[in-house]
Amino acid sequence: MTKLRTVRSRILIGTCLSLAAALPGTAFAGDLTGTVTDASDTRALQSAQLRIVELNRVAESDRDGSFRFPDVAPGTYTLETTYVGAETRTQTVTIPDSGNATANVVLGTDGTILVLGQSANMTSALSRQKAADGVESVLTRDAVGQFPDQNVAESLRRLPGVNILNDQGEGRFVSVRGLDPELNATSVNGVRLPAPESDVRSVALDVISSDSIESIEVKKSLTPDMDADTIGASIEINTTSAFERRKNLLTAKIEGSFNDLSEKLTPKGSIDFAQRLGDNVGVSGGVSYYQRKFETDNVEADGWNEDDGLIFPEEVNYRDYDVERKRFSANLNFDFRLGSSTKLYARGIYSQFDDQEYRRETSLKLEDAGSITADGDNVQFSDEDGELQVQRSLKDRFERQRIRSIVLGGETNSDGWRIQYSGSYAKSSEREKGSIDPANFEKSFEDDGLTIGLDTSNPRIPRYYLSGPADVVLGDFVDPSEYELDSIQVTALSDSRDEEWGAKLDIGREFAMDNGSFTIQAGAKGRWRDKSYNLTTEYWENDDMTLADVVGSQTYRLIDISPVPDKKAVRAFFNANRSAFELNEFDSLFDSAVEDYSVSEDVMAGYLLGRWDSSKLRVIGGVRYEHTKNDIRANTVTSIEEDGTLPDGTIADEDTVIVAPNQFKRSYGDWLPSLTIRWAPQEALVLRAAAYKSLVRPKLSKLAPRFTIEQNDDDEREGEFGNPDLKPYQAWNFDAGVEYYLPGNGALSAGFFYKDVKNFIVDTKIEDPGTYNGIAFDEATIPINGKSAQIWGLELSYQQALRFLPSPLDGLLVSANYTYTDATGTVPIDGDITDLRDIRLPAASKHTFNAALGYEKGPVSLRLAGTYRSKYLDELGDDAEEDRIIDNHFQLDLSAKYDVTKQVQVFYEWVNINNAKYYAYNNVGARQNLLQFEQYKWTMKFGARVKF
Repeated sequence: MTKLRTVRSRILIGTCLSLAAALPGTAFAGDLTGTVTDASDTRALQSAQLRIVELNRVAESDRDGSFRFPDVAPGTYTLETTYVGAETRTQTVTIPDSGNATANVVLGTDGTILVLGQSANMTSALSRQKAADGVESVLTRDAVGQFPDQNVAESLRRLPGVNILNDQGEGRFVSVRGLDPELNATSVNGVRLPAPESDVRSVALDVISSDSIESIEVKKSLTPDMDADTIGASIEINTTSAFERRKNLLTAKIEGSFNDLSEKLTPKGSIDFAQRLGDNVGVSGGVSYYQRKFETDNVEADGWNEDDGLIFPEEVNYRDYDVERKRFSANLNFDFRLGSSTKLYARGIYSQFDDQEYRRETSLKLEDAGSITADGDNVQFSDEDGELQVQRSLKDRFERQRIRSIVLGGETNSDGWRIQYSGSYAKSSEREKGSIDPANFEKSFEDDGLTIGLDTSNPRIPRYYLSGPADVVLGDFVDPSEYELDSIQVTALSDSRDEEWGAKLDIGREFAMDNGSFTIQAGAKGRWRDKSYNLTTEYWENDDMTLADVVGSQTYRLIDISPVPDKKAVRAFFNANRSAFELNEFDSLFDSAVEDYSVSEDVMAGYLLGRWDSSKLRVIGGVRYEHTKNDIRANTVTSIEEDGTLPDGTIADEDTVIVAPNQFKRSYGDWLPSLTIRWAPQEALVLRAAAYKSLVRPKLSKLAPRFTIEQNDDDEREGEFGNPDLKPYQAWNFDAGVEYYLPGNGALSAGFFYKDVKNFIVDTKIEDPGTYNGIAFDEATIPINGKSAQIWGLELSYQQALRFLPSPLDGLLVSANYTYTDATGTVPIDGDITDLRDIRLPAASKHTFNAALGYEKGPVSLRLAGTYRSKYLDELGDDAEEDRIIDNHFQLDLSAKYDVTKQVQVFYEWVNINNAKYYAYNNVGARQNLLQFEQYKWTMKFGARVKF
């Protein structure tokens, strides 16, 4: 199947490129073409709006500054060019009786346009936002450089309605308008990125360095020519093009990074270039490397119960993280012009993210305590007539993620026709081999006189204390030789692969009309995707090994959790004494088999749209059709305890695992209409409205028919199932907005959005006996399509360069945006779709707010930025009080830059000034109970950028 799809994709790619090569290479008479650049002739200006006044026809400059008006009748006309922050430019152009005309436009001759710095970024981003068809927010390369962001996810949180979900204090997944990251789609250079992780569709954007990008566009409404698989937003990342610049570029940046917890200084460096190899050939690219060492102090609790007013956890974990991350990104781009009518390009990107994590953990397992008592904020757990278990463990995991993509394509304009074509390949992977995840050492206390107390006066950091006999409290509890190895779990292989071939063709014809132009456009696109996950995990046991063989020292700051394993000694001991370990074949086989799956997903799409353009009104209407075909494979894995009944009716004389492969196929189609209106009654005022239907396909890991049954010796069967019959999310979306562009450089905007989502997917727990796909169970967890969800909200944004203030305050810049999101849905209780409860949708923050105060004058550039998001639902519990909630988050960051010369700039950045922490909780007993707390402290960076 994979080879067949690959052949089909290559044929379609070849057809597209052959068609391009066969088209005429010169424009017909009557075409008015040109470029728009800044006054210094340094950079092309994208999204300048051009108008032939007498004909009321409009066009926009492309990313290389080029524009085209096809089929203009001979005559003399007035060409008007506008760009946010620049004076309107008018000039006279003449179309001869035969032949074409060229008109190059230069903006900013009065010095108000800059191509570098905060003001230039604001100008560029607002120009692109203003010219956009629908609702869109933009970050340009210069904007990314104004903030101390470590990756693309962190850069995006500066935009209206965007916040991020953190991992170890670093931005990872992007949430738009408070919605789950799974409802977004991400592309690089027009190529849809597959996801490295095995269990998600969303792409963790911490893999991509912010140094590798030219711009990021967050498109919150869709037109028929766009992929329809998004409800949150389409995030489109663009790398550099040599034709975007009028002069060759070579810059180098080097910096050091220091984390307050780790007290380690680590390097970062990047090189970027853009080179014209003649008038019609250009090459650009760059490389970036970042090493970061940091530490995290973590506390987690689980199994919260309420009994006669006493609220207590069944387990408390103290986790000490030492992490080293390395990020390498590279991109290379070629651009070609064939005559005046055809542009070709090749763009490639490679990103590698290495994550070495050491986690030392001390866990207090309290659920089998003989008695539990409380005194104010103190809860005591006794081992009298019960058991207290203490576990000390190590996780030594190395994980590598890679994302790579390449796209070949181009555009041909001829006689009013515009043809765009591309073929692409993208692959993402995540791989572990040999990780220890984890090694557990355990000690049980039964009737030893031990009492473990928890001081919860600070509910986010419960501190444990001990009482009992000295030989227990000061002896056995802290003696590493008392902690025997339970097992060492080795990830022999964790291999997630996700790759996609793609090809697309768009054909449009523009017709000159009275007072504007009308375009008919059609296109087709094919995407052939294969995702697979292969896990081999091994459990190794050694009855003679104790913690004393590998004991180390902690770097944990919240409380004493010693003794703990040494970070590297466990691996060294295991490798040196492999023959002394015995493999637990039952657990190894079971855990390996339940995770494996492979899914193919073929999407064939076509669309037709009509577009009306004039100086005041733009209307885009049409319909898209997408057909989806799946081939899904996984395993049915049944574990049967000794003395349980086997499928043939006999009794198992030992624990048994039965693995049977299964396969499901399906296909479905969706019609997706849309209508977008952009009206500009005045030059500074733009009103927008968009209505469209979109979809998000289920997670491939949820679709995978991974059917797991655990049967005990009483033949009670507990199941966990994937669901190959899941329907995609389907949403009707409506957006409306108004934008006012302030004199000089700035804008005010307000927007409203509404989404009605059908087939929302939730995991449901069924506690009554039943059957699923012919498999009997007594209780089960199954992902199902729930009822509808409604999402609505408001976006407000303000940004302005305060040039009208007296010197030196005229260098101030301000920006602020706020988003309110109300996202609610219903989920079944105990799997009963007629018994529902209302929830806020997962990852949906009600309030997000970003603000920045900047100053830019002469050689000095300063920026203080704050980001806030309110609490959100992370995971559903069995009932509302057990839901996992992530607390609100506010973070301050500072950046400062100084131009020593025109070629040399030094900078300083301070990340997480206020030591923003991570806190997750539930509401058992009508109070907040700790589920997870982490602190990371601040990171400082300093370095220099040099232009050659």
